[in-house]
Amino acid sequence: MPSPAVRVLIGDLAQGTQDRVRPQGGGRRRAGDRECLAAITFVSTSGCTWRQLPPVFGAAWPTVYRRFAHRSRTRVWARLHRAILDELGALGALDWSRCAIDSVSIRAAKGGLPTGPNPTDRGKPGSKIHLITDRNGLPLALGISAANLHDSQGLMPLVRGIPPIRSRRGPRRRRPGKLHGDKGYDYDHLRRWLRSRGIRHRIARKGVESSQRLGRHRWVVERTVSWLAGCHRLHRRYERKPEHFLAFVGIAALLIGHPRLTRIR
Repeated sequence: MPSPAVRVLIGDLAQGTQDRVRPQGGGRRRAGDRECLAAITFVSTSGCTWRQLPPVFGAAWPTVYRRFAHRSRTRVWARLHRAILDELGALGALDWSRCAIDSVSIRAAKGGLPTGPNPTDRGKPGSKIHLITDRNGLPLALGISAANLHDSQGLMPLVRGIPPIRSRRGPRRRRPGKLHGDKGYDYDHLRRWLRSRGIRHRIARKGVESSQRLGRHRWVVERTVSWLAGCHRLHRRYERKPEHFLAFVGIAALLIGHPRLTRIR
């Protein structure tokens, strides 16, 4: 069974604060909250548009979209992701010994912020997802930026963005024991900054070594990128609002962490 913190957040998801209950004696029945949550998950995993939402969920697509938008503004998805990380950390299921950092660029079909010319896609507008994973590939921190932001500029905000996560023993933890990265992070000031925070690093050097030498430890973050792609809504960015785009990234992280938690329990 999930912990009280997770149950409270799941209750927040199942609370349609944006949809008023119709008075007794008339009007349509209020759409079920669980059905709306299932519909949001379906949109995330299938990649369909809101208007293409099948009627089998029993809720009209405007209702589902309103609840998604409200929970995105109130950062419910991020709070639930942190609660799941706390549960995994308390069970000793997070391995901080060798974390990895990486990013992936996707095309932005409708613009919005943050977007920029993607240097890997002939300069077309795009956005980038940044992530740090533990040794098992579980996302610890996620962020978004314009596609033309260099990976090196995302390292500090991402490391700072790791929340304090519960441990099986001792205080909460938020710093990796060692951080692996490719040549995109090959800058001396980043190495100095990581050392100042007590984080060991293993970053490939440009013109000296191949990034493939890090594959023994860094492949886990690339596998996590492929797991994120399991949410087809992230194959291409259709959301103009950054909080909606970040919400789908958070939902994808939930779909990675929650099955791990249920298997352990």
